[in-house]
Amino acid sequence: MSFTPTSEQWRTHTASGPRAGFWQRLSADLIDGIVVTIAYLILSHVLHTSGTLLSLLVAIGYFTYLEGGPRGQTLGKSAMQIRVVSLADGQPLGYQRALIRDLARILSAFPFYLGYFWMLWNREKQTWHDMLGGAVVVPVNAFPLPPR
Repeated sequence: MSFTPTSEQWRTHTASGPRAGFWQRLSADLIDGIVVTIAYLILSHVLHTSGTLLSLLVAIGYFTYLEGGPRGQTLGKSAMQIRVVSLADGQPLGYQRALIRDLARILSAFPFYLGYFWMLWNREKQTWHDMLGGAVVVPVNAFPLPPR
């Protein structure tokens, strides 16, 4: 027998509130894609093959550091006024779970980006990598940023 919480119980044990929409998230990902691509082009031009490998590590570090930090925002998410928080309590995700979430993006991309589109059917608007990282993407106005 499994425990299925009521909607009220669910709200008390998770980060309740609005979620970022598909178009906000897509726009943020496009901006982040431009940032990561610029880094890739520079590093691969200067360092050739080792630059390509280094740019992969830079991309992983970019998402892990920025989404795992207190603000939970990459440059794209900041521009779109959204951020990543823990589903469990609405607090920052932390670097370990941000790394898991970032590496799980590979799973979300196969097949045919189905894991990204999953947010359209998921009640918490989570992609596969959000679910694996225990995260949700929320608007900043509902989950204010910590002071700098």
